[in-house]
Amino acid sequence: MACRISELVLDCRDPEALAHFWCEVLDFVVLDREDDGSLEIGPREGFGGPQPTIILSPSDDPQPHRPRLHIDVNATDRDQDAELERLLALGARPADVGQTGQEPWHVLADPEGNEFCLLRARLAPL
Repeated sequence: MACRISELVLDCRDPEALAHFWCEVLDFVVLDREDDGSLEIGPREGFGGPQPTIILSPSDDPQPHRPRLHIDVNATDRDQDAELERLLALGARPADVGQTGQEPWHVLADPEGNEFCLLRARLAPL
C-alpha cells in the first residue's frame, strides 16, 4: 500500500541542454518530446522501471521563491481516486499551481507545503 516515485520534474531555461547533461551523467536517453518543449529522459527501458524518469520543463524564468523540482508519484496497488483519498487522509492537501482542472493528475502539497503530483497510471511495486 504505497506510491512510487515515477518522475522528477525540473523547471529549466534550456531543456535540450539539460537533457544532454543529465543523459550523459546518468546514461539516460530522451524518451519523449512534448509540443511545449518539455523533454522526458530516463533509462533505456523507459517509464515505469525501477528508476524514475526526469521531465525537463521549459521556464523562461524559473522562480527563485518556488521549488524548481517536484516529485510525481503513482499508486502501486489501487486506482488514482483511492490513492488520492489515502494521501489526503495522511495530511496532503490540494494545491493550486494554475492548473485548468482538466489534467489527468492531481497537484497536492505535503504537510509542509511541498508540491507533488499524483499521476493516473498505476505502477507495479518494486
